[in-house]
Amino acid sequence: MPLAVCATPIGNLRDVTLRVLDELASAEVVLCEDTRRSRTLLERHGVKARLLSYHRHNEAARTAEILPRLKAGEEIALVSDAGLPGVNDPGARLIAAALEAGVPVTVLPGPSAVETALVASGLIAERYQFLGYLPRSAAARTALWEELARWPHAAAAFDSPKRLPASLAGLAEAIPERQVAVCRELTKRFEEVVRGTAREVAERFHEAPKGEITLVVGPGEAAADAGEAESAVSELLAAGFGRRRAADLVSRLTGVPRNRLYRRSL
Repeated sequence: MPLAVCATPIGNLRDVTLRVLDELASAEVVLCEDTRRSRTLLERHGVKARLLSYHRHNEAARTAEILPRLKAGEEIALVSDAGLPGVNDPGARLIAAALEAGVPVTVLPGPSAVETALVASGLIAERYQFLGYLPRSAAARTALWEELARWPHAAAAFDSPKRLPASLAGLAEAIPERQVAVCRELTKRFEEVVRGTAREVAERFHEAPKGEITLVVGPGEAAADAGEAESAVSELLAAGFGRRRAADLVSRLTGVPRNRLYRRSL
């Protein structure tokens, strides 16, 4: 039997697919990131199953335990707390091990916080980049914003509610006019999507909000050559402009991060 990788709702428990419910009901064991959350989903839909924890703290040991059972033909399903296992959730290790051992893997698709947020933001086109969770350190986030300033497509990321105000403040400092959307509690009762420029949205979130957060950063225009932008700042300085004003003006026109232009002009 194949390992069944099952997507679960990102919020609203009614978003689970019929195919996933059938698979979880027939599986001999269901591997769960949090058995309490999975049990809530199953009880809501009247499904009885044997649950076994599978999370980042026991992933290696549990993979070694489960792989022989998969090879022996047991019907095993894998779920995470929300969305598809293996995408910023435990599961990638077991999936890779199963495939390497010749065990087939079948994926039962379902809700996606990333794609839901991208569509809700109104900022998606043909391409996008998924960033996973934003870095914890301010310096790493600043480097990321500078990279995104030259990225011509939308990007989506997860962030902690506690770190969101700092993340948005840094984003507004780096690329203040970039269109962004903060998607909070998607598919739940208090779902909220806040859209606007990075500067405007940062002003809305001075305090940490509640709930799950997906941040979408809209596509940027093709940035000018950084060397040309730095030369433009130098010309404005020579003409009597203040350093911050010159860096801000050129950043708006070229897409080169304001922080970078300011530092290079010192």
